[in-house]
Amino acid sequence: MNMKLYLNLRALLRLILFLFLISSYVVFGFLIFFVVRDSFKRRKLLIKNGSRFGQLLMRTFGVRLTCPNPISQDEVSLLVGNHVGFIDILCLQALQPSVFITSLEMKNTPGLGQICEVAGCAYVNRKSRLNIKDELKNIVEVLKQGFRVVLYAESVASNGEQVLPFKKTLMMAAGFAEVPIRPFVFNFVKINGEPAQYRYRDSVCWYGDQSFLSSIWKSLMLDSVDCEIEYLPLVYTKHDDDRTEVAQKIHLMVSSKFKPFHPNY
Repeated sequence: MNMKLYLNLRALLRLILFLFLISSYVVFGFLIFFVVRDSFKRRKLLIKNGSRFGQLLMRTFGVRLTCPNPISQDEVSLLVGNHVGFIDILCLQALQPSVFITSLEMKNTPGLGQICEVAGCAYVNRKSRLNIKDELKNIVEVLKQGFRVVLYAESVASNGEQVLPFKKTLMMAAGFAEVPIRPFVFNFVKINGEPAQYRYRDSVCWYGDQSFLSSIWKSLMLDSVDCEIEYLPLVYTKHDDDRTEVAQKIHLMVSSKFKPFHPNY
């Protein structure tokens, strides 16, 4: 059997396993969604369910995760870091159950919307700022309930070459909720057992106009993906702090630790 045929067959088997796990995740999620009436308990169970299946899905993609400085499971904070696709989401959720902030556009996307719904996500309208006060209030409420919340402040996934500028308004939810911001950086360390080279970028980063399925297939073709999540020092803010200064400070902390894909590497 030639190598190309072998890789395609292996990717197909992994895809079948992926679809089985995603289907099981959604089924368990909807059972929780409809059986548990209390919204707090429901969200808590949903994110735990997401964490368990995140660990299984990581194995399906051959993803190995290291975290040199894990934080307490009980820490309530607003996690803010870089975003390069779906692998960083799996790793973050597998590491510690969290509530992810995502867009209404994603919520209304067939398939992905159902996955987000049973993940216990909080939603914002990325295309309109008309209801920003209500959306900020919703995030503050989730934080005050004791949930750890993940905000991808770039608002979209990058292509892995840089950390995009951070949107500033939603970061202020931490100050209003009187919880700290916990910056983090996600890096690809090795791919197929060698340093994360530029030629692998589009096999692990889901960005721009790439379709979800084509991006998944490219990732499933890989032998292994070694990733790292590094948590950075807590940043304490107040609701009346300068939003621009806060966003720039967090962005500098994250980008200084980010290891980009470089065309000449």
